Amino acid sequence: MLEVGWFSSKLLFKGKLLRNPGYFARETAMGVALGVILLAGLHHFGLNLVTTIALSSIVTGFVMPFLLKDVKMK
Repeated sequence: MLEVGWFSSKLLFKGKLLRNPGYFARETAMGVALGVILLAGLHHFGLNLVTTIALSSIVTGFVMPFLLKDVKMK
């Protein structure tokens, strides 16, 4: 399992893993931005920091597979 992860990481850093790395970067940035906005918004409403982090992580975790559903590998 670690060997597969290591091999995939090497291909990713060499630029040979993804067909369209720009799409992957854009969709990932959108997901991260959503998580940060949600984190700041929930904290602004006075929720506990632990609750805020947990809720924003759960929502971001649910959204990322939908954002990255069309990622194509080489």
